[in-house]
Amino acid sequence: MNAPAAPGTEMADAAHIVLNTIRRPVIMVDPDGFITYANADAEDFFRSSATMLARNTLSKLIPFGSPLLQLVDQVRERRAPVNEYRVDVSSPRLGIEKVVDLYVAPVPEFPGSIVVMFQERSMADKIDRQMTHRGAARSVTGLAAMLAHEIKNPLSGIRGAAQLLELSASDEDRALTRLITDETDRIVSLVDRMEVFSDERPIDRYPVNIHVVLDHVKAIAKNGFAKRIRILEDYDPSLPPVFANRDQLIQVFLNLVKNAAEAIGSDPQGEIVLSTAFRPGIRVSVPGTQDRVSLPLEFCVRDNGSGVSEDILPILFDPFITTKPNGSGLGLALVAKIVGEHGGIIECDSTPRGTTFRILMPAWKEAPNDTADEGEGDRK
Repeated sequence: MNAPAAPGTEMADAAHIVLNTIRRPVIMVDPDGFITYANADAEDFFRSSATMLARNTLSKLIPFGSPLLQLVDQVRERRAPVNEYRVDVSSPRLGIEKVVDLYVAPVPEFPGSIVVMFQERSMADKIDRQMTHRGAARSVTGLAAMLAHEIKNPLSGIRGAAQLLELSASDEDRALTRLITDETDRIVSLVDRMEVFSDERPIDRYPVNIHVVLDHVKAIAKNGFAKRIRILEDYDPSLPPVFANRDQLIQVFLNLVKNAAEAIGSDPQGEIVLSTAFRPGIRVSVPGTQDRVSLPLEFCVRDNGSGVSEDILPILFDPFITTKPNGSGLGLALVAKIVGEHGGIIECDSTPRGTTFRILMPAWKEAPNDTADEGEGDRK
């Protein structure tokens, strides 16, 4: 029989378990600035093991002149905890655009030691922006319904009148009547595209294999608009099904892959990467319900094109926002609407070296009465 553990050891083990359960990076810094403790999330945050972190001072891991170093000194001097919001700790080691909220507190049991807890702002900001995207999509819904009623009816009259005039017009005037007809058809086509936004019917959702969807999209792209572009796969084969509508997912990823191909253009080194991964820990409210669901499934479309300009990026999912000469600016607005109605989140990260569209979606959970062969199998 093993000897019973000392009470202090049991408490230390319990504290270690609790800190690893907290989904926030937590570290402890000794009086000399060395990291004497790091929980599991801190290892992920600093991209290094706790053993390696213990060999470094905090100043070697954080950018020179970072406010965090000043906060640690301030807390050590005043012996009182401090909160600081939206602190930029971006670096090649930690990643670009790394903004965090900080809680820094002294540890009375270890004089001079400081505990630092980080909360990354990126996901909170993404959720806030997603709410804005959904609001933009709803505004397009009302506009689409109004346009369909107020514009399409008179347009049909204009087109009919132009066709009648064409019968008795000269060759020179007939070109003008054809111009009227063509432009009328173009406007009707645009209104038809916008009518998609006014569809408020419940989505028929079921378990969908995302890799089947992405393979289908890849096949369409390789036989059409992305013939000369290399498309790579980085899939997690153990991923559970996504709770979604297969046809709408195809629409979403076709749009994103087409945008990626257009961003690459004729660059012979251009490539698109389709990736899937499991990212637990994100929960959001489902639109129209009181439920909160987990969004553990991450799907990304990456390209190495020229990127999205900084002034466009914050409003990229708003309707009528486009950088294409002949674009309508409705494609990404529709993508945001579909993802939002699935209870998911979409975000775009872009640099001059490329763009990543990242989608977080809910996984399908098998109900007690479901059988293994029900679901997507009958819907392909």
